[in-house]
Amino acid sequence: MNKVKKYNPTSPGRRFGNVIDYKSVITTNKPEKSLTVTLKKNSGRNNSGSITVRHQGGRVKRKYRIIDFKRDKDNIPGKVASIEYDPNRNAFISLINYADGEKRYILATQNIKVGQIVISGLKNVPIKEGNSLPLNKIPEGSLIHNIELKPKKGGQIVRAAGNFAQLLGFDESERYAIVKLPSGETRKILATNRATLGTVSNSGFNLVNLGKAGRNRHKGIRPTVRGSVMNPNDHPHGGGEGKSPIGRPSPMTPWGKKALGVKTRKKNKNSNKYIVRTRKDKK
Repeated sequence: MNKVKKYNPTSPGRRFGNVIDYKSVITTNKPEKSLTVTLKKNSGRNNSGSITVRHQGGRVKRKYRIIDFKRDKDNIPGKVASIEYDPNRNAFISLINYADGEKRYILATQNIKVGQIVISGLKNVPIKEGNSLPLNKIPEGSLIHNIELKPKKGGQIVRAAGNFAQLLGFDESERYAIVKLPSGETRKILATNRATLGTVSNSGFNLVNLGKAGRNRHKGIRPTVRGSVMNPNDHPHGGGEGKSPIGRPSPMTPWGKKALGVKTRKKNKNSNKYIVRTRKDKK
């Protein structure tokens, strides 16, 4: 787990805020130029300037790092050149220099080191943290991340800081792997889909306390106003004299739909058949 750095309380924001000690982890502050693109700032607005996503706007300028989620450069060893901070995600990333001269970014694992060799492939890949291979080539009980849900689409789940899933085994036909996800859900995933061994880096990210509103603004997050302090024409919870209850049987969204605790997953969703145990089952 990464160290959490605290400062002397020179201001109210400094008193309660803390940060991850990045200097103890990252090895460079300059990203690879060939793997960065300009990230346009749209502030949650569409092409006509109307706000389509609330609470966005005003963040600091940053470049997007192109991450290799597919890990499809098979049987070519790559050397970890650096471990870097990525402003677009809460996990660290690693720059890989492959033997043929190509460079790619991947998600850094918890124990990855500069100089380490990583490799991906369909078979004969060492069972070692940072390597990528199909689920049917990974031993049962292994911790994995960056898991594909569709063949050759790239990893879509288990990519956040400190996250990992566990490969529990395979079904009777051995066509599907049974994987326990970080949410507690157990589901079937096609056994030929790829995953990366190990745990995602920066496991101490959940210990960070922003300390002041300004740090949220730097990330592009604008304030959220409670509906109960609005007028009735702005929110279903609004209106009333003084501090009033919401006046509804259940909490509502600004657009009059039920909120908080309402199930939004479709009952007849096609992927329901792959769920072995939901995250709410306590058995």
